[in-house]
Amino acid sequence: MSVSVTGLTKIYSGQKAVDNISFNVKSGEVLGFLGPNGAGKSTTMKIISGFIPPTEGKATVCNFDVETQSLEARKNIGYLPENNPLYPDMYVKEFLHFTGKLNGVKNRNARVKEMIGIVGLQVEQRKKIGALSKGYRQRVGIAQALLHDPKVLIMDEPTSGLDPNQLADIRELIKNLGKEKTVILSTHIMQEVQAICNRVIIISKGKIVADDSVEKLQSGNSNDVSTKVTFKNSVSKEALRKIKGVNKADSISENTWLLHSSFNNEEEIFQFAVEQKNIITSMTNEQLGLEDIFRELTKGK
Repeated sequence: MSVSVTGLTKIYSGQKAVDNISFNVKSGEVLGFLGPNGAGKSTTMKIISGFIPPTEGKATVCNFDVETQSLEARKNIGYLPENNPLYPDMYVKEFLHFTGKLNGVKNRNARVKEMIGIVGLQVEQRKKIGALSKGYRQRVGIAQALLHDPKVLIMDEPTSGLDPNQLADIRELIKNLGKEKTVILSTHIMQEVQAICNRVIIISKGKIVADDSVEKLQSGNSNDVSTKVTFKNSVSKEALRKIKGVNKADSISENTWLLHSSFNNEEEIFQFAVEQKNIITSMTNEQLGLEDIFRELTKGK
């Protein structure tokens, strides 16, 4: 495994920011690491990157322990923190040469040129970083994280504050990087996760509450089955709420309702229509969105 986390715990002033979590991430996998603010996402990513030590447990990157073999582990990590740390008075190309030298990158001129092309900085490479838009500053941050050709890329909110065009470009870049590297990214944008991630981990109050593909999370969530039903004749919300399993009924149009149930209760809905001497003209199960699942798994936590 490219990244392995075992029994990881981090305590700040008696408060568990991360509470005994374990997971593995393999090469060629793009992992979306999700959770509410304060859930422990950034803390976990900082521990994996070797930025802070764990209180208990361990993390390894490419089989190197991030505590006891810190230098070897960090050679395999590219890290883009949430607050992209750049030098605004340095020129783009100058900055990349500088970070390349710090990382001991060989054939630095060729590598800097290659990274400028990969992240799309050709036009901006002779500008000062402080003069760039946020989208291009993010590209500079990604370029420096990739400059030493790490096997693992850790990115905390990589697309925060970008416009739609910049979002599309950065997402496509991350998706392509994930074909060859292990990518762990934290984000609050659910569309982003659905667009580029192979797998999702949801963390809440320091604990992992879900770990699966987006498709399996959506199809396997049994807490809320949403069914869109259209009746020939009108029906009241009060009557629909009496159907076994129905927790909530939302009106879509005069005769069409979205019923939220605790289990798949199509048979009970059909029985209701028969008893009401009504006719169901259409009925479909509506798959829960990732945002709905996220709220369900983290609410009140």
